[in-house]
Amino acid sequence: MNMAVVNALLLIVEALVYFGVMATLFRARHRYGIGLFMCALGVMHFLETYLAAVFYIPLPFGVISPGSTVLFSGKLIMLLLLYIREDASTVRQPIYGLFVGNLLIVSLVVILRQHEMLSPGGRAADLAFLDEMGLLMIWGTTLLLIDGIAIILLYERLGQLLRSWTFLRIFLSAGLVLAFDQVGFFMALHYLYDAPVEVFIGGLVAKIGAAFFFSALVTLYLKWFEWRPERGNVRLADVFDTLTYRERYEALLKRSAIDPLTGLLNREQFERIGPEAADAANRTGAPLSLLIIDADRFKSINDRFGHPAGDQALAIIGAELAANIRQGDLAFRYGGEEFLVLCKDTKHAAASLLAERLRLAVKTRSAQGAAGMVTISAGVATLPEHARTLDELIATADRRLFAAKDRGRDQVVCDDDPQMPGTNQQSARA
Repeated sequence: MNMAVVNALLLIVEALVYFGVMATLFRARHRYGIGLFMCALGVMHFLETYLAAVFYIPLPFGVISPGSTVLFSGKLIMLLLLYIREDASTVRQPIYGLFVGNLLIVSLVVILRQHEMLSPGGRAADLAFLDEMGLLMIWGTTLLLIDGIAIILLYERLGQLLRSWTFLRIFLSAGLVLAFDQVGFFMALHYLYDAPVEVFIGGLVAKIGAAFFFSALVTLYLKWFEWRPERGNVRLADVFDTLTYRERYEALLKRSAIDPLTGLLNREQFERIGPEAADAANRTGAPLSLLIIDADRFKSINDRFGHPAGDQALAIIGAELAANIRQGDLAFRYGGEEFLVLCKDTKHAAASLLAERLRLAVKTRSAQGAAGMVTISAGVATLPEHARTLDELIATADRRLFAAKDRGRDQVVCDDDPQMPGTNQQSARA
């Protein structure tokens, strides 16, 4: 078999292995934490940079490096997946961490070279390979910082046009950013190693191909394999589960206060957790945001389709809240068709975006099979920006929920209308 064809097949295998392992770690984040995924991402970064500096293979359309094509492209897609399923505050951690970590490596190597070294057994440390990739590592990491921000901004911007076209949205975001990255990275390769134009052409074609391949895998993962919250699953799988058994036991006790229809925490839990969260926010100065969410025209769903359909609508809302809130957020069924989401250490703008994401998630899920269209309205308020106490926070978010209802429902209101008569307004819970 032709060597170029063998190389192409091996690249596909490498991409599948990389994505399979990283997607598995990402899927396990709710059980083991996101740190496992991030550490694996960081470890692979060093190998990726080294291969991009010294390891190249021929393909039918040019010369490419598996480090740049598979590992770098895969990492960028993983960062986008992290943003899609978590949030911006989470995805910035590996982006900044990789940047600082590489600067630290290069800085420490410069200092280590000042030592007077011994050679036990005739073996001397050889740091020459770091000379080959030191500048490339800094330049590549700087590009990663730019690429990571750019792919997220492109994904958000394309969402206005391609919200229901997940694959195309991811592919265009990744393809454009990887094309830009290839231009920037080749400049460094040409300057440092006099890389020929075949490396640029081969890398560009390969990265576009990688963008297509990884985008398809991410789309399938999001559709079929993304983790949904499981409840009541307490097992001792390894030593870390054993060490954290007490925490799991306490979590199991808390499940006794979960609303059985929606799977969310119930009102009693909010009345216990809410005051503690508000006190902590006032003490530390950290923002605390509250979303009050209400099912639109819920009575008409019961009247037209019966109470089982109403229960189905509430279950849909509960499932989408559980699946789309961020790690650390808490969702409650407050009563009837009303829900609360408590977001600790979350600024008002981020909470408003979360509320809009929840609204769209419920509407999309409802259109796929519920009896009648289920939509929600939401009001958002943040402490200390809009209130000083938990009661004031609830009242403000409640007032904005009523405004969302008054303006036609199926929307999020994050600010008070100057024309709205505040305390004289009827409660949205009525």
